[in-house]
Amino acid sequence: MFRKYRWFIIFLLFLAGAFNYMDRVAFSVAAPFISKEFNLTPSQMGLLFSSFFLGYAIFNFIGGYLADRFGPRKVFGGALGLWSIFVGVTAVTYNFTSLYISRLFFGFAEGPVATTSNKMVNNWFPAKERASAIGIYTAGMPLGGAIAAPLVGLVSIQYGWRTAFIVLMILGLILTYFWMKLTKDYPKQHPKVSGAELKEILQGQNTVSDPSSTEKLSLWKTIKHPTILFTAVAFFAYNYNNFFFLTWFPSYLTDAKNLTVHDMSIVTIIPWLVGAIGLFFGGFISDYIYKKTKKLMFSRKVILVTGLFGSAICVGFVAIVETATAAVALMAIAVFFLYLTAMIYWAIIQDTVPSNNVGTAGGFVHLISNISGIIAPTVTGFLVQSTGGFSIAFYLAATLAILGALVVVFFVKPIKTAKEKKLSQIPM
Repeated sequence: MFRKYRWFIIFLLFLAGAFNYMDRVAFSVAAPFISKEFNLTPSQMGLLFSSFFLGYAIFNFIGGYLADRFGPRKVFGGALGLWSIFVGVTAVTYNFTSLYISRLFFGFAEGPVATTSNKMVNNWFPAKERASAIGIYTAGMPLGGAIAAPLVGLVSIQYGWRTAFIVLMILGLILTYFWMKLTKDYPKQHPKVSGAELKEILQGQNTVSDPSSTEKLSLWKTIKHPTILFTAVAFFAYNYNNFFFLTWFPSYLTDAKNLTVHDMSIVTIIPWLVGAIGLFFGGFISDYIYKKTKKLMFSRKVILVTGLFGSAICVGFVAIVETATAAVALMAIAVFFLYLTAMIYWAIIQDTVPSNNVGTAGGFVHLISNISGIIAPTVTGFLVQSTGGFSIAFYLAATLAILGALVVVFFVKPIKTAKEKKLSQIPM
């Protein structure tokens, strides 16, 4: 089925990404049941949504560091097993405090996932395929959201919301077993990788755009560079919109548009499926532009700017439409544009950061970006409670997306090594 084993690694990451978002979306879909059972206010629900991201953001950086030190396979497998267990723990919570603690530890466990996935791609793929590879495995995330919406909603209606979390825990532990059995940190360690494939991978990793081939940069120099810092700012804007949608959109449909939980569970499939298309093609489009223009950074920036601006326009209009149909349609288009950019942040890191620092630098960028996960759900909860509606929350998300696009335009540029700087200073 997979003539080149590196694409089987992407298939496993795709499955893990789908399961990752199934677990995240599960709480949002079950939120109406949980809120009613525990008599929670919108601000309390916002705090619960944010509790996951508090733990998640902290371990983005720690997970990247651990992946550089111990290898992405073990760190990813450990994270997958632990977060599956904490998903199951959700089923035995009994009040706000126990929910908050369980969500916090769930976030701790999921924190290393994105950076370790990124590290696996860096280890297993030539530069020309990285954006495409990231696009494929991240496409599993919205598909997981699409599956989770009806699965959790319907199971919750039929058997209670706690049952849904038990089912997800079992699926996660099964996936953990296969990950540990079928993967290695590097292609040279895996018996399924042919000599021809290994040669192709290694030759494709020794590119002039990879600073690791000519110079090792210190971690501090890497993360303080404007390209890395402003990529993190743009990623913050992306994640603010993503987590705003992920945590609050189901409640928006039931509270503001008066959909039943059953109908909400069905219609929220649409944005997730459309988003999966964006995720899948974003990397391929970027790699195609690179092949045509030979301008690596341009091929990344054009996707980022177009995607963030397009998403901002659609999210802003959601605030003023009156019907649930229009809101879902606009949000689907917004998620498509947003998810076009999802793999580009990681591609920029891999294109510009020395390979020995990819995990740690990626973890830093992911840490900054995921602070939005702490802010977005909580701010939205307080805005909804204080204003009685969602309009201001939508406008805020759209504004941040525009700011993210602007910083990419003006500040995200290729990182020059010391050798390249010296050559640029030689008079021609």
